[in-house]
Amino acid sequence: MQIALVYMVAGISSRFMGKIKQFAKVGSNGETLIEYSLNQALLSGFTKIIFIVGNKTEKPFMEKFGNSYKGIPIYYALQYYDENTRDKPWGTTDALCSAKSFLDCPFVVCNGDDIYGKNSFRILAEHLKNNSDSASIGFNLKSVVPEIGKVNRGIFQQENGYITDLKEIIGIEKSDIGTRFGEDTLCSMNLFALQPEMLNELQIILREFKEKNKANRKIEALLPEDICSLIKQKKISMKLYSTPDTWLGVTNPDDEEIVRRKLAEN
Repeated sequence: MQIALVYMVAGISSRFMGKIKQFAKVGSNGETLIEYSLNQALLSGFTKIIFIVGNKTEKPFMEKFGNSYKGIPIYYALQYYDENTRDKPWGTTDALCSAKSFLDCPFVVCNGDDIYGKNSFRILAEHLKNNSDSASIGFNLKSVVPEIGKVNRGIFQQENGYITDLKEIIGIEKSDIGTRFGEDTLCSMNLFALQPEMLNELQIILREFKEKNKANRKIEALLPEDICSLIKQKKISMKLYSTPDTWLGVTNPDDEEIVRRKLAEN
């Protein structure tokens, strides 16, 4: 069975001063962040890799990876936007729709600057092999909130193992666990297993969003929000799985050393 692995790697954060954070070397053998994630994911038997790139990341990724990684073919989908009318791309829903022509089979989509764990990919790949609906991984909220500071996280609501809602909660801190949120609360880190037919519905949402917000240079269509909209309209069903893996990600430059240290401990 064909299953694609999709990485969103279009953006370069200004806080990295033009540096491509996915290329940060975090593995003990010099693996970059994206290579470390690929090595975990490909254990699950994905048959093709799709990088959703931007104007500034297309050339570096093509130069680094070429047309294959460890024998798995790579395809590049360009998320284009008009810099005369926009300050940034149209968001993650637009990114995924930009890759529609490559997505003729079930696929797993994720961020290219996160490490999700080999079990997380395995769970979703097995789901796609055996089911015709979609799925996502819920990470334990307690494990992805820093000891100091606040973060925003998408919190899952579920019923009988299926997602009913996904709400972005602003300003979560460690002291909220056990008070504001339960110890077993699951949150999204943008790791989804999707069916190709779903892209038709996402394209409809995206067209309406762009028309409504055509004068706004910064607003973005966010994939988790649009997936949740389809769930609430009962146009899709999405199974929720928990994972034994620990999520690691790079948002700020200082996170690189944290990720290196955590990976060295494993």
